[in-house]
Amino acid sequence: MLKLYGFPLSNYYNKVKLILLEKGVPFEEVLVSFGAEGKAGKSPLGKVPYIETEQGFLCESQAIVDYIEARWPAPALIPSDPWQAAKVRELIAYCDLHVELCGRQLYSQAFFGGTLPDKFIERVKGDLIKNLAAFKQLAQFAPYAAGDTFTMADCAVYVSLPLTALASKIVCGEDLVAAAGIDWKAYVKLIEARPTAQKVAADRKADQARAMAANRPKADAQ
Repeated sequence: MLKLYGFPLSNYYNKVKLILLEKGVPFEEVLVSFGAEGKAGKSPLGKVPYIETEQGFLCESQAIVDYIEARWPAPALIPSDPWQAAKVRELIAYCDLHVELCGRQLYSQAFFGGTLPDKFIERVKGDLIKNLAAFKQLAQFAPYAAGDTFTMADCAVYVSLPLTALASKIVCGEDLVAAAGIDWKAYVKLIEARPTAQKVAADRKADQARAMAANRPKADAQ
């Protein structure tokens, strides 16, 4: 059975998990932390997610989901038409590389108690505004990210766009995703009508509660 390594707080882990659930592929979840087991030929940089198959280990979320799509082609999450398939992958690349990784620079202050320099925040804000405008040109939300059908693009956009929105609101004082004219809350509501997304969201919330409990200082002994 395929094994998925990582943790449910990771959006890239959830990108892979959502695709596995949508396809009905049996898999086992193995909880590991960032940086763990990175020198054992599993994930060279210790990044999650990575998977274990009968042929070996594979890391990087997009490589993983492309493998899953090729290995279990039904139900298809990539259009059969080569041009439309390329447009779905283009949208994923914009989401992952130009929106999420840009917004990720704010996560340390937004979610982990760090403090970022004002000039750094202003630079990231400017980049995000530009990148979100470009992303909006490609995304259709009609009603799904790439058109009228749920695709692999939704598995990427659903798990990452809300994080960018929240991080920008906390750090920049403005939801830059909404400011770009993207109604991401309505989109999330649409996707979470799917039982697979409900499962991903519930597991993420449970893992968040677990992480908060683990990091909470213990009360002084009486």
